[in-house]
Amino acid sequence: MEQTGRSSPQRSLHGGQYILFDLIAVVVFVAIGRDVHGHADDLAGLIKTSWPFAAGVVVGWLGTRQWQNPLTRTAILVWLATVAVGMVLRVITGQGIAVPFVFVSLGFFALTELGWRIIARVGLSWRDRAPR
Repeated sequence: MEQTGRSSPQRSLHGGQYILFDLIAVVVFVAIGRDVHGHADDLAGLIKTSWPFAAGVVVGWLGTRQWQNPLTRTAILVWLATVAVGMVLRVITGQGIAVPFVFVSLGFFALTELGWRIIARVGLSWRDRAPR
């Protein structure tokens, strides 16, 4: 059998470094929200607002073992954990939530956390099909 040097179309990403994409999504979400609502541009406020969602990302990654392959369908659970854990921690810490905020969070994190994975899968698929 001839080796072409191309990887299988089933190729995937491995490694915990990809959690950074999800954590960047959290920081961007919070920074946009704080700006829209006129909150101060201070690091302490950014951290205070970000940490519940960042904890949700970590819970989602640990619960699904995303470092093994962050492109699997279990990424949906990471997305949902980001929002669910984030909202619960916000309530527990007195930061509060509102129904529209929950829906905005679900939408934003669907676009970002699932979005980068879709782009990566398409990119890997195109790369694997490209003639060499």
